[in-house]
Amino acid sequence: MQVILLQDVKSLGKKGDIVKVSDGYARNYVLPKKLGVEANEKNKNELKLQKAHEDKVAAQKLAQAQQLAADLEKIKITVTMRAGENGRVFGSIGAKEIAAAAKEQHGLDLDKKKIQLAEPIKSFGMVEVPIKLHTQVTGRLYVLVQEQ
Repeated sequence: MQVILLQDVKSLGKKGDIVKVSDGYARNYVLPKKLGVEANEKNKNELKLQKAHEDKVAAQKLAQAQQLAADLEKIKITVTMRAGENGRVFGSIGAKEIAAAAKEQHGLDLDKKKIQLAEPIKSFGMVEVPIKLHTQVTGRLYVLVQEQ
């Protein structure tokens, strides 16, 4: 019997796959637990429509991420730090501070987990900060660190 999986099933396949299983396994395990449905013409057509919709949504998200990346490159965020003698810096600037400054200065709602700083910023000047917006899109945000 052929079954369309509704969820990922270990040792069978991923969600949306059409797999061939024995009749007893399908009747006694896959179908009662709502892990899959019988692969008839109606269900196959629904699967095609669902995959087409998911592809469309994924393409829209990718386009939005690319647009946001283009917008981020035009923006500069200013953050101030205290300095001591000889221009030494007190403290550092991390992803949390950058996200807060972006929200305050430009109204951007950036997730601090997506800001990819190798290490916190501990110097003055312009710093390019990569931001992971999508699995295929990484934007750049420019942060100007000034003395307070």
